[in-house]
Amino acid sequence: MQKEERPVIQMTDWWTDNIRLTHTHTSFDHLQPFTASADNDVVRLHFGLQGNYAFNYKQLGQHYDLIGGHHNLMYSKGFDIEIIPKSKVIETFGIQFPVEQFIAYTQNGSEQLQRFADAILAGKSVMLADRWSGLTIRIQEVINDIRSCKYEDPLRKLFLLSKSLELLVLSASAYESQVASPFIKTSADKEKIIAVRDLINSRLSDPPGLTEIAKIVQLNEYKLKRGFKEIFQTTIFDYLTGQRLQLANRYLQDTSKTSAEIAYELGYTSPQHFNNAFKKRFGVTPNSVRLNP
Repeated sequence: MQKEERPVIQMTDWWTDNIRLTHTHTSFDHLQPFTASADNDVVRLHFGLQGNYAFNYKQLGQHYDLIGGHHNLMYSKGFDIEIIPKSKVIETFGIQFPVEQFIAYTQNGSEQLQRFADAILAGKSVMLADRWSGLTIRIQEVINDIRSCKYEDPLRKLFLLSKSLELLVLSASAYESQVASPFIKTSADKEKIIAVRDLINSRLSDPPGLTEIAKIVQLNEYKLKRGFKEIFQTTIFDYLTGQRLQLANRYLQDTSKTSAEIAYELGYTSPQHFNNAFKKRFGVTPNSVRLNP
């Protein structure tokens, strides 16, 4: 009998006030289904950062087919899923809130969060929304902030708590802004929009123009622009700007590169243009970040 091949899983955990934050990078030699189970009584906020996969959720009796960046909030007593990978690499980020703490945080929240909390109190298995929402720039930035946190305890715990709650708010807010009838309707078109994001991320210093992007992913420019805005809650230009400046911020904190070197490396026409864009985004100059990381 052939032995089941398990994926290679790299996991990083952070803890704050009994809240668990986890970044997971999973790689596969063979795309074979595998199972995962847990019996802790928690509310799970899940973010899919990279990779396509499907999963069967036993307690909900549901099958989900997920592409690229996505997030949702879920609860069940017991957690048993079968994961069907469709990409060689899957990267996720999750937050587990103890039930009592989650109820305390959300009892005066949005109507949707209150309905979710009421279902938990009634002992029901529940997902915040039937349709998973795409990752916004701000959600990605907050996750990156957590992963690169340089604070020591006790400030570190306070920082992680604040970011956990911010991600909960951002996730709930994304669902409130969902349109009833999405413009991007097929998984094939959503995959193309996700590919646009990945293309931009791979070419921050030499970004493709709208016409080039449209040709690469084989979408017309109208569908490209509207679809990107729907999934990522921002325009292609603003996404590019945000990613460039986030990378610049990391360079300033983690390398000895000068502001001018960073500006030219990321494709800015001049250091002054970079300084202006950076200050508009973060409210401070690049040099002040270098002096006060």
